[in-house]
Amino acid sequence: MTVLYVILAILLFGVLIAIHELGHFMAAKACGVKVEEFSIGMGPVLWKKQGEETQYSLRLVPIGGFCAMAGEDEQSEDPRAFTNQAPWKRAIILAAGAFMNFLLGLLIVLLLYTGAAAFRAPVLDSFMEGCPYESAEGLQVGDRFYSIDGRRVYMQYNVTDFLSKGDGRYDLVMIRDGKKVRLDGFELVRLDYEGYDQKMFGFVLGFEEASFANTLRYTWNTAMEYSRLVWMGLEQLVSGQVGVQELSGPVGIVDLMAETGEQAESTGDALYSIFNLGAFIAINLAIMNLLPIPALDGGRIFLLLVTWLIESVTRKKLNPKYEGYIHGAGMVLLLGLMAFVMFNDIVRIITG
Repeated sequence: MTVLYVILAILLFGVLIAIHELGHFMAAKACGVKVEEFSIGMGPVLWKKQGEETQYSLRLVPIGGFCAMAGEDEQSEDPRAFTNQAPWKRAIILAAGAFMNFLLGLLIVLLLYTGAAAFRAPVLDSFMEGCPYESAEGLQVGDRFYSIDGRRVYMQYNVTDFLSKGDGRYDLVMIRDGKKVRLDGFELVRLDYEGYDQKMFGFVLGFEEASFANTLRYTWNTAMEYSRLVWMGLEQLVSGQVGVQELSGPVGIVDLMAETGEQAESTGDALYSIFNLGAFIAINLAIMNLLPIPALDGGRIFLLLVTWLIESVTRKKLNPKYEGYIHGAGMVLLLGLMAFVMFNDIVRIITG
């Protein structure tokens, strides 16, 4: 069964990359840019077909792909070359890959939620007997947690997570009768309640029916929660809480997906967990690709804005080859990091 999960993980990861490149391809075509080759996979060509102007190819390594546009990092006389397009068109083309990844993540979550009967909601359903927090000036049944100490509440588990990290007084924003109610400095601590061995906050969070509107809401909220987790991971990496050796690349991700499937109690649970992880990775790819780092789409967009500003001031067009040098250097460093991460992933799998 592990082999099947590995194959599924490889295919899913390949789809994530292919969708990214498809975003670039579709945006380039829509903006009138000449695409010389659209490839799914990397390495030697297994199959190719020449279209009217674009070569479509399938390559050996099922992880990766590219959308090769005319004049990406060089001057060209072709009016349809990438570098001869208006800055806003180039920005749209560069951002389209990340947009498609995020859209795919949303779609996967939506499909996973389609069969749900109800969602665990950050909504107050009831209070335990003797709970001191229920009052006209405090919490009320039906209140929805909107934010705690400025942190947006997307999922039910956010409530206990955020409250467990506080000091007993919180700045709460609740949604009550469709309006926001602020409870600044609200005291909320765990207390003893009759019949329970451990201290509790004294309120019970409920469920919401999986109506069409709620399904869309929790799909979006899940995507936002995944986005927050990605940013938290980046903060931990920058602050040194997480080391580079703990990063995972394609090999580690595929292994994680396969392990997730193997640990599930049933095939249905395994598929759900793998695709849920795939949704998180899709959103992760969307955010990571928009970071202002050379060789990534975000870096290209950043340098595009810098180039546009310089050209607007100097009234002179910069040679795109210099931008190409920056991205080339960034790509070398990025490939070096990928090789390091892949080596660590392989060692971790072998020794784990």
